[in-house]
Amino acid sequence: MSGGVDSAVAAARAVEAGHEVVGVHLALSRMPGTLRTGSRGCCTVEDAMDARRAAAKLGIPFYVWDFSERFRADVVDDFVAEYSAGRTPNPCMRCNERIKFAALLEKALALGFDAVVTGHYADVREGADGPELHRAAAWAKDQSYVLGVLTGQQLAHAWFPLGATPSKAEVRAEAELRGLAVAAKPDSHDICFIPDGDTRGWLADRVGAEEGAILDRSGERIGTHPGAAAFTVGQRKGLNIGYPAPDGKPRFVLEVRPKTNEVVVGPREALAVAELAGSRFTWAGSAPADAEGGFACEVQVRAHADPVPAWAAVVDDELLVRVDIPIEGVAPGQTAVVYVGTRVVGQCTIDRTVSATPAPV
Repeated sequence: MSGGVDSAVAAARAVEAGHEVVGVHLALSRMPGTLRTGSRGCCTVEDAMDARRAAAKLGIPFYVWDFSERFRADVVDDFVAEYSAGRTPNPCMRCNERIKFAALLEKALALGFDAVVTGHYADVREGADGPELHRAAAWAKDQSYVLGVLTGQQLAHAWFPLGATPSKAEVRAEAELRGLAVAAKPDSHDICFIPDGDTRGWLADRVGAEEGAILDRSGERIGTHPGAAAFTVGQRKGLNIGYPAPDGKPRFVLEVRPKTNEVVVGPREALAVAELAGSRFTWAGSAPADAEGGFACEVQVRAHADPVPAWAAVVDDELLVRVDIPIEGVAPGQTAVVYVGTRVVGQCTIDRTVSATPAPV
């Protein structure tokens, strides 16, 4: 129970279904902020209090489990390491993978519970070969992307009661009818451990910031940046080159090179990617029968991005995805989630991409 309206209603539905339910709030920081700032941040003292009040209203036991050390090692330290390597990580994916459905689920099963219930908007269905993860009914709120890291064994012990709910407005209305005080609480967004939203400043404190070269696609130095780790592929703002490109069009970050502390920029069309691949891949349930030979699918590279028609296959121990329509702003470190229809088939952490518009020689 995060302290938000979704997990409170999910808990209420689990109670109403006749299950023995225990509310658990995860303490993910040893020094949590006392109060939220609007919709920024989560896992604060205020959130824990909101979760406790919701559990009391539902008449269920409530506990706070301290996962702060594991969260720091598996999510925060990973985030820093990935940025230091010039990659663009997704901490929500790591949290779902390593905390909520690894550490939390492991402890729950060890204590004799059957499943972990969350307020995510997604659906687990029983397929011919075991549990399958599917998109939620409300595509505008669908969160299957950030759950794409779950394995079949984890899906077998997961329940998302909000998956078939048509809208968030309906969830809020239900919370109000149930007398839950969080009915009108704003959704949280941004990176929970950087509640002020200043990712660049936060990273500078941890990995340092040393001036380096901004290069164009031909390798010519055209400017200076304050520290490569703060930049990500697709970024437009904050380059401060000082003069326009020869064609007058905006420049975008195309590549981050941490070893040489260089940032490569170029035109928007150079962001288009035709192929991506990653060696760290998993299947959300059973692997496709034609995984080696290849299969038609859709791929999504951000939580709120539109899926793109593609072809995927396991080639040389990588999950290789070739898109039918080039997609922009794909960076190493991001997660590519593969769908067939509404079903999440699997995912990979992107190691490399192939541009649809190669750099001029």
